Amino acid sequence: MNLVKASDPILHSTPERFDFNNPPMDPEQLADDLKEAMVKFRGIGLSANQVGIPYQVFVAGDYNDPDNIVACFNPRIVFQSEQIIPIEEGCLSYPGLFLIVDRPSIVRLRSANYDGVVDTRIYDGVPARIVQHEMDHMMGTNFTTRVTKLKLDRAKAHKKKLDKLRQKNRERLKYNG
Repeated sequence: MNLVKASDPILHSTPERFDFNNPPMDPEQLADDLKEAMVKFRGIGLSANQVGIPYQVFVAGDYNDPDNIVACFNPRIVFQSEQIIPIEEGCLSYPGLFLIVDRPSIVRLRSANYDGVVDTRIYDGVPARIVQHEMDHMMGTNFTTRVTKLKLDRAKAHKKKLDKLRQKNRERLKYNG
């Protein structure tokens, strides 16, 4: 699995619900493939549409602990706290871009596992942040829409500056190596 480009239309449209009655693919294999891709990309969350699969599925967890990565099919946030916390976020689809995003500190998520069994779980702190970030992908949007244009432009300019610096450093290492 490879990440699609940020401009790919699949990232900007709402993925289909996964149909367990007539599965478009093996759900267990899909969950395993997404987990493997998330570990490969060293992410803490990955939505199916980020790798070109148009279904409402994401995985989340610590890439250093693959056995505890969870797969969420047809997820829905059924509660979010009133307390809003600003935290810096990044996204595998926008490498090197970091934005401070305001999100509720606690969410309750209802989703199915790869067997189609529906469960509701409460997430707080960083796990709540991950779930909400991946839910943006489930709605065909992303974290760049959660900040002002000014903040987004500043973050893009900062990224561009860092990218140039990284390139210079790579060239120096190549020249000296």
